Amino acid sequence: MRRVVLVVFERFQLLDLSGPADVFASAGLFAPDGGYRLEAAAVRAGTVRAHGGIAVHADTALREVTGPIDTLLVAGGFGVPDHLADRELVAQVARLAGQARRVASVCNGAFLLAEAGLLAGRRATTHWWVADDFARRYPATEADPARIYIRDGDVWTSAGVTSGIDLALALVADDHGHELAARVARALVVYLHRPGGQDQFSLPVRTPAPRSEPLRELKAFIDANPGADLRIPALAARAAMSERHFSRVFTRETGMPPGAYVERSRADAARRLLETTAHPLDRVARESGLGSPETLYRVFRRHWRISPGDYRRRFQAKEN
Repeated sequence: MRRVVLVVFERFQLLDLSGPADVFASAGLFAPDGGYRLEAAAVRAGTVRAHGGIAVHADTALREVTGPIDTLLVAGGFGVPDHLADRELVAQVARLAGQARRVASVCNGAFLLAEAGLLAGRRATTHWWVADDFARRYPATEADPARIYIRDGDVWTSAGVTSGIDLALALVADDHGHELAARVARALVVYLHRPGGQDQFSLPVRTPAPRSEPLRELKAFIDANPGADLRIPALAARAAMSERHFSRVFTRETGMPPGAYVERSRADAARRLLETTAHPLDRVARESGLGSPETLYRVFRRHWRISPGDYRRRFQAKEN
């Protein structure tokens, strides 16, 4: 079994621990080698309280943990800023990283990896909320806050909170293959394993809601009807505006020109079709409004740095 040491501290984010832990534990139901052995550790063994007051038990004091370790995973949470000056915690993370096959962090746990000297010269991500602070504090790290998770050699970092589940699924896929990771995702009833290059937010969440009701309804219409006529003349007519005024107002209220929003919305629709259907690529392109496999390929490479075919092979769930 692969040994996973999960590092926690006072006021850590509970889901940063429980999400990955449940992924690893569920993988044990399907993995032929028995999966993973989980161990929570803190500076002092015993009760550690998460943000919100829930108490968990740290099995071992960090100084008593010895290798070998398969995966060292550091949680994040509201308590991280208070622990960046905790010399014992940072030193033990650095020590154990040297005994681990790979090291990972969830959310702003990346700050602790950086304090331990593990991210210098590497690419890393963290929660968007603290990304600017991370970039200022650790200029030797190439920060990319747009990503769900990033792997740089044997060091993995993830974005905020629930993306720790995506990270853990990626680690399981790296160990046992994408099919087993997809089975775990289905067992946990979570979103199918997302590629690390995907943005932290889906398009409707990432863009602000327009102030005017007609544009809010139009935005929802675009997302729900990727195959419709979404050219600017048609959208302007639906919004009862001139084309020029519509383009200006839509861009101001959503932060994206209408053509760019439509393309990204259709790309999201294509991604969902690739994950949930066996449709050939020409049908995916047609139903998502992208028109042709060639356009589908170009759009996918532009937004997710992966081809549609590779995306489907890696992330589509296959029913038994």
